[in-house]
Amino acid sequence: MSDEEGPSVEKTNSEDSSLPEQELESVEEPQAVEEPQAVEETESVEEPKTPEDTEAVVEAESVGPEPAEAPRPVDEDAIDSTEATVDEAVDEPTDVETTFDEPTIVEPAIDESANEVTTVIPVVPAGDAPPTEVVDSAPATETIDEQTEQFEPPAVVVPPKPPRPEFVQQYDTQQFEPIQQQYEPVVREPEAVAPPAPQQQPEAPAPESSRKWVKPAIAVGAIFAVAVIAYGVDIFTSSGKTPRGTQVAGVDIGDLTPADAEATLRAELGPRLVEPVAVHAGGVDSEIVPASAGVDVDWSATLSGVNAQPINPITRITSFFGSREVPVVSTVDQGALDASMSQLAANSDRAPVEGAVVFESGKATGVSPAAGQALETQQAGATFAAEWSDGGVVDLPVDEVPVTVTQAGVDRALQEVAIPAVSGDVVVNGRDGKVATLGVDQIGEVLTFTPDGSGGLTPQYNTDAAIKILTPQLVSTEVQPKDASFTFAGGKPSVVPGVVGDLINWPDTVKELPVLLGSTASRATPAVYGPVPPALTTEAADALGINEVIGEFTTGGFEYASGVNIGLAASEIDGAVIKPGDTFSLNEYTGPRGAAQGYVESGIINNGRPDKAVGGGISQLATTLYNATYFAGMDDVAHTEHSYYISRYPEAREATIFDGAIDLQFRNPAKTGVMIETIATSSNITVRIWGTKTVDVASTTGPRTSPTSPNTVTLPEGPGCVASSGAPGFTVSDTRVITDHASGAEISSNTRTVKYDPVPIVKCE
Repeated sequence: MSDEEGPSVEKTNSEDSSLPEQELESVEEPQAVEEPQAVEETESVEEPKTPEDTEAVVEAESVGPEPAEAPRPVDEDAIDSTEATVDEAVDEPTDVETTFDEPTIVEPAIDESANEVTTVIPVVPAGDAPPTEVVDSAPATETIDEQTEQFEPPAVVVPPKPPRPEFVQQYDTQQFEPIQQQYEPVVREPEAVAPPAPQQQPEAPAPESSRKWVKPAIAVGAIFAVAVIAYGVDIFTSSGKTPRGTQVAGVDIGDLTPADAEATLRAELGPRLVEPVAVHAGGVDSEIVPASAGVDVDWSATLSGVNAQPINPITRITSFFGSREVPVVSTVDQGALDASMSQLAANSDRAPVEGAVVFESGKATGVSPAAGQALETQQAGATFAAEWSDGGVVDLPVDEVPVTVTQAGVDRALQEVAIPAVSGDVVVNGRDGKVATLGVDQIGEVLTFTPDGSGGLTPQYNTDAAIKILTPQLVSTEVQPKDASFTFAGGKPSVVPGVVGDLINWPDTVKELPVLLGSTASRATPAVYGPVPPALTTEAADALGINEVIGEFTTGGFEYASGVNIGLAASEIDGAVIKPGDTFSLNEYTGPRGAAQGYVESGIINNGRPDKAVGGGISQLATTLYNATYFAGMDDVAHTEHSYYISRYPEAREATIFDGAIDLQFRNPAKTGVMIETIATSSNITVRIWGTKTVDVASTTGPRTSPTSPNTVTLPEGPGCVASSGAPGFTVSDTRVITDHASGAEISSNTRTVKYDPVPIVKCE
């Protein structure tokens, strides 16, 4: 509708919208009303007695080749549409004339959404009568705008034509001519209506709530039918297959035949058996290969855990949107699994850190306790076997190893003992104004702590460590004891009296050490001195019975360098006293025999061949000492023959020695003591054993047997090569017979057999 239009009447079924004029069906002229008289060429209409008694109904009918005999029923929807049109026209009465000389016919706008519209327009009589109401409880029309003085002429409604441009034309009612089809508007005179009688309440229609559930119920039924059909189809198509959404270790085997499910599972899960699986044990991360740990998959048992197709429709529906995990059933080689867990435990187990107090650079600090952990190997193995296939890190169980010292115990020991202990040096006052000091940086060597079993710490005072630190500082204030010894003046041993020492009694001196370390005031104490007798007193030396030679032996033929070493070692053991029942060790008595002690490089036997080393030649002293004790009747505790025979030694009655490896030891079986005397020259060495003679010893050497020929060895010429002409090897025995010196009765007889290797022929080229 354009902005210039007045009240509109819809027009339909027009075939040519471009014509300026149109033929319209004849319209029966309405009867004239008494007022107003200005309306021309209209039939008078009897004025209704009351406004409510009358109502003009205009009904437009579409007629075919022959006009319809009866009017069509009123369309309520069309009435509503027409009322809206009338309302719009009333609101915009731009071109409405104040007097109605001629009825105005307004061609309606084209409504493309409807083929037929029936409009009911109320006829408003002259005067101030109120508007009539539309039949069938339609909404009342609005009061005609004040610009309309009398009434609005009846409108003619024409059925809609095909779409065309919208326009409005006005025609004189006398000039309307039909176009193609005949349209006969009918104007009905209002019937006289008696005063309104009490209206009977119409029967209430069916409740809206009951009618509005009809369509939803039908829809629900349709949906249910479709669901039942879909359920049946799903059951049929999935028969003989694994349930949809089934997974094993993350591998989807749903909606597959059992054979396909097993093949898929083997293809996807099988390679994981040889791939490392991350494990976490307490605070330790590691990896374990399932196959190496004896873990395998029981395929049939795993697939047997897959349930049959579910019947529950809800379960089947949810299977489209989720999955169900079926656990892997594993087989286990328990021995291999236990070994794997033990190997892991070696790396994951952690000993607890006990609370403690430590000393560093003269300061005491506390160590906070921390619990340890131990892998539960049995449970860990079961957990790994059950969870290795999950694809994540397997968390293995560990036991916590508790601590025995609490933080409170550490703090208490620190405040009450440790911190006071390092508050200053501890001083020991000796003679002649000399002192020994235990510094704060040395307290940690003396003071330690151990758990007391109740969460605390007990201080431990190491007095030996304190004595070791203090003794050297006051040794010059002491008189060292000296054992009684023997001298051979006049060719016979005599006793040299011993010296009683005057030494610090360190145990008594440091017994107050806990008090001194706990004090923050005086931290000094005097040294306690006391007499100390020698290990061998003069009286004990006189009682040893060392008064004659009971065994003696001499060897010679060594080179100069060997003689130097032999003389130095001989002087070390000269005068050594072996009490009854004691054992003598050559290596222990002489101590290290290196360049620092004055020994030089000389010949040795190295791997059966001649060689050189510092301290070489001492084996000749060992052989000489062995033979002297042999004939003195001493017990042979340990000795070793040379690997090949040396001609200057007696067969099967000689000994070698090597610092820290090969030793010569013998024990004094007599009731009296013995003493060693050594006499060394540039060409030979003599060893005498002094004591009280109680036995006689005889030696018998057997013949050489089982001779062997030497090999020839060629070495590069140089300092490392010592040429040798070689010698054959052989086997020989020696028998020692001991008899009582007083009675001559045989006490013992022992035979020793020795096999000597051939001396190789060494060539230096």
